[in-house]
Amino acid sequence: MKTKIAQSRWKNIIKLGLFVCVIGIIVQLFPTDNKFKYQFEIGKPWSYELITASFDFPIYKSEQQLSKEKSEILKNYTPYFKLDTIVEKTQFKQLLSDWYKKSGETPKFQNYIRYKFRNIYSVGIISVEEYNRLLDENRPNISCIMPNRVSHTISLNEVYTPKTAYEEIIRNAPEAIKSYDLNLYLVENLHYDSLTSELSKTDVLKSLSLTSGMVQSGERIIDRGEIVTPETYLVLKSLKIEYEKRKGSLQQSTIVVIGEIIIILSLISLFFLYIYLFRPRLFDSFSNLLFISLLIVMIVALASLTIQFTSFSVYIVPFALLPIIIRVFFDSRTALFAHIITMLIISFIVDNSFQFILLQITIGMVAVSSLKDMTQRSQLAQTALYIFLSYTFIYLAYECVSEGEIQRIHWSPVISFAISSFFLLFAYVLIYIFEKIFGLISSITLVELTNINSDLMMRFAELAPGTFQHTLQVSNLATEAAKKINANSLLVRTGALYHDIGKMKRAEFFTENQMGGTNPLSEMQYEEAARVVISHVTDGIEIAKKSRLPEQIINFISTHHGTGKTRYFYNSFINAYPNKKPNDAAFTYPGPLPNTKETAILMMADGVEARSRSLSIYTEDSINEMVESMIDGQIADGQFKEAPITFRDVETVKAVFKEKIKNIYHTRIVYPEVKKLEE
Repeated sequence: MKTKIAQSRWKNIIKLGLFVCVIGIIVQLFPTDNKFKYQFEIGKPWSYELITASFDFPIYKSEQQLSKEKSEILKNYTPYFKLDTIVEKTQFKQLLSDWYKKSGETPKFQNYIRYKFRNIYSVGIISVEEYNRLLDENRPNISCIMPNRVSHTISLNEVYTPKTAYEEIIRNAPEAIKSYDLNLYLVENLHYDSLTSELSKTDVLKSLSLTSGMVQSGERIIDRGEIVTPETYLVLKSLKIEYEKRKGSLQQSTIVVIGEIIIILSLISLFFLYIYLFRPRLFDSFSNLLFISLLIVMIVALASLTIQFTSFSVYIVPFALLPIIIRVFFDSRTALFAHIITMLIISFIVDNSFQFILLQITIGMVAVSSLKDMTQRSQLAQTALYIFLSYTFIYLAYECVSEGEIQRIHWSPVISFAISSFFLLFAYVLIYIFEKIFGLISSITLVELTNINSDLMMRFAELAPGTFQHTLQVSNLATEAAKKINANSLLVRTGALYHDIGKMKRAEFFTENQMGGTNPLSEMQYEEAARVVISHVTDGIEIAKKSRLPEQIINFISTHHGTGKTRYFYNSFINAYPNKKPNDAAFTYPGPLPNTKETAILMMADGVEARSRSLSIYTEDSINEMVESMIDGQIADGQFKEAPITFRDVETVKAVFKEKIKNIYHTRIVYPEVKKLEE
């Protein structure tokens, strides 16, 4: 007893650890950037909730407005150029030296040249490129910085370029001067001073205001459906700037992390509470909890990584994988509940969360509805198509409501929907992987196992034809009963087909496979005969394991007789040896007892179908009495005490069996013979 309590306590601690890990991982996956959560454009309706200012913030001017005001201010700005006074002396000296080397004498009119050089260089020579740039920028003046750091403003028209300087010298000059190649000695001595110019420009722009008003805390900004005007656009853009500034400074603060933890804790707690209250079998299995938790974390991670590290739309993530995979392994309600909880978590990190939630809940419902009765693999491809169509129709309808005009609809998300739906086809691979890792069994695998044309089933039908027909009848009975009490009908059907495969090994010892003659069991001792009959359970488990059947199917084989007795041989022994106490173990099946609704249904169906073959007459009363007697005997024997099946369920199962057996053994009319005419 203490050991069981200790084991239960450890299981609960492990589940609590899983719960904490899921919350911690999801908190870490939440984006850490300071991205503004709203998208808006001038002329388009606001598709979010009412926005009011939660703090005071300035209204920043638009880029166009700032550019215009900046241009106005910079009209009075003059760039700075440094004047090099040494160039004039250096160039004149070079001229005299070059001419003397060339002709052996000093140039004529050197005083005239010296005079012109001094006048021109004192004003300044600027490069043609700089001159043209100043003209393009509409700068009529420049500030000239002298060697003594004193500056003065001069008109651009007064400044020389090398060409205009040469023209100034030869204008009205003696003819002999034109042969001196004076243009070689006219170089720039006015150079742009970028540092001083930028400092001056910055000083001028200090008077430029970046804002044009204030928004007070609590002030209404815009409500859903209102058109974003240029004025509202500036306010929203200003709010975005201030929000990102504030969020950046508070990004990893304690209060932000606490808020995220509370949100995620609440949602994950709701999901675990749902499993605890409504799916206790899932909650009791740690591997099932781990599997579902892994799926939730995987989808949140895909969404988070897509938002943070790619430029793709978040709708490229195949969110429908979550409800599809959970539905394939478990049930529709759990699949939809897990999907809604996960999408609520992701909605806190996506743009336009209302649209996101609307689309995701829709495709979640489509996914679980289209897989209600999983009978073939093609249903997954059909589900992917239905999800794409649902995505597209709901999105376009939402856009029509939001935009009001077809021309304004954004069509690019439809491509993301198509890619996401295509990714759903990889569910085949994921389902196979999860089956192997977590020991689960999917509807797809069950559908494959129900194929009676498989090698194992064909061999079963050949070696034990009577038993094979028995399993088909049991399968039909159990399937109908399972549907009525909301059990897994596909699992029951599959388990029923394989529950007696152990009889293949010694088919001739079982009456349904005997074609008259002596029954070999009648020639054996009662205990030995009982062992032969009981061995079909262990033989079936052995065959199932060699054929690599899932554990869930093997469970049907081992539990379909529970710990019941081989009543025929047990009672015969007592009758033959009234004074001898029988060895109960020799006549008792090894068990275990049925531990699920499905295995309990199979035990009832197996017993009822076998007993129905022994009826001498088939009337409504005899069938009703037979069904009641068979199942009540199993209950009295304690065969269902470990199965989560109610008395109401049992009564429903009885009613189904009675109706089905009546239909199988209904009375037929006798066709009259044609009498021969007398000759």
